[in-house]
Amino acid sequence: MGRLILRMLSAIAEFDRDMIVERLAEGKAIAKQNPDFREGRPKKFTKKQVTHALQLLKTNSYTQVEEITGISKSTLIRAKREVTKGGKQ
Repeated sequence: MGRLILRMLSAIAEFDRDMIVERLAEGKAIAKQNPDFREGRPKKFTKKQVTHALQLLKTNSYTQVEEITGISKSTLIRAKREVTKGGKQ
C-alpha cells in the first residue's frame, strides 16, 4: 500500500512539473514576439558607465576605479577584454 501511495505522489509531482515547464515555454514564446525582448539577466551598468570606468583605468588602478565607480574589478577586466578583442578584429 505504501508503494502505491508513493507512486501516485510521484506521478502527480511529475505531471505538475511538466505543466510548469509547458507554461514557462508558452510565456517565453509570447515574450520573444516583443522586439525589445532580451533573454537573461539585465546589465547592472550602462555602456556609458563602463566606458567612463575604462577611461579612469588609464590613470588609476583597478582598485581605485572600483572605489570611484562601484563597478567590480572582474567586471572592469571583462569589459576591457571585450573592448580590446573588438578593436583587434
